[in-house]
Amino acid sequence: MPIKIHLALTPSNLTEVEFYLDTPQNDHRPVFLSGTFNQWCEADPTFEMQRIGEGKYHFRLQTDHRHPLFYSYHKGDWNQEELDDWGNVPEKRKIDRNVREIRDHVPRWRMNGLAGSTQFMPQKFIIEDDFEIPQLGKRRRCWALVPHDYYQTKKRYPVLYLQDAQNLFNEHAPFGNWAIDQKLSILKEMGIGDLIIIAIEHGGRDRIKEYSPFATEKFGPGEGALYAKFIVETLKPYVDKKFRSLPHRIHTGIGGSSMGGLISVYTAINYPAIFSKWMIFSPSFWLSSEIFKEAKKFDNNEPSFVYLYGGRKESALMEQQLKSFTEILANKALDNRYIYYKLSLHPTAKHHEADWGAEFPKAVKWLFFDNE
Repeated sequence: MPIKIHLALTPSNLTEVEFYLDTPQNDHRPVFLSGTFNQWCEADPTFEMQRIGEGKYHFRLQTDHRHPLFYSYHKGDWNQEELDDWGNVPEKRKIDRNVREIRDHVPRWRMNGLAGSTQFMPQKFIIEDDFEIPQLGKRRRCWALVPHDYYQTKKRYPVLYLQDAQNLFNEHAPFGNWAIDQKLSILKEMGIGDLIIIAIEHGGRDRIKEYSPFATEKFGPGEGALYAKFIVETLKPYVDKKFRSLPHRIHTGIGGSSMGGLISVYTAINYPAIFSKWMIFSPSFWLSSEIFKEAKKFDNNEPSFVYLYGGRKESALMEQQLKSFTEILANKALDNRYIYYKLSLHPTAKHHEADWGAEFPKAVKWLFFDNE
């Protein structure tokens, strides 16, 4: 079988770079190489890799290589691009000068834009379009995501309550979405990820007020304490009655990002008998220093697991406040062995749904499956 060679440029001082790729997800789609050497062209037949074995590919590139090269793999277009173990798009790969051989591994690929397998995609549906929030005199749409085989089993599941449902799996969300349905299907492929997600839509223009547990000069009196009561006194009893949940605190978590992260922290702190697992992404601690006072008062005599996450490209204040909050937890852990925490700071992540979605499966695994 002839070896595939491509000349990216035609000067006399060409050098040769050989690419070797292995991937466990082997299917009928051919693998292509795209990068700065071909203007990131999609499905160019001259950059199709040669299949040299089961899940193994080879390509020989000739280039002047005067500058570092950047590249990625895909299976025909960017809806079929390479993914990492968690179903996230990795950063562009880089080849430094003088490198002549590259050996890469791609654990997963998109299939027609989807990161996860449709076979394991959770079932999602609206619980109620206008679920009553008696504590606030309002109504709100609430969603449920249950495991793909929920109705074929009698199994009971842990539950995670998430804020800002509009941004969790809606492909048409204006600021993107977490794609939690796809991430849950990936966890299921790993043999974990069986849980129920209850997702509560935010209140639009009332979002900050509803998610703020404190009165502030800028936003006025907050309604967060009443919102927390709604989750604990109204929504959770309903969920435990309607779904095959594991109702004990050790199986119950709460989480969110930004303002949703703030109200989740507040709720978990004030209801330790209900929630043992906190998923806190880029929390809006800037709103009020009162949340740090609340954390210092936190007292429990049963295990609590706290997953904190932020991006270093958000702001210096975000990282500083996450570290301050973690220090409070660390001091608590010295006095109380029941506090377990993890702080994840991503070097390039921003205050954005896509970055929170990228962290979501890692947090779910740590909170619900690594600490069973």
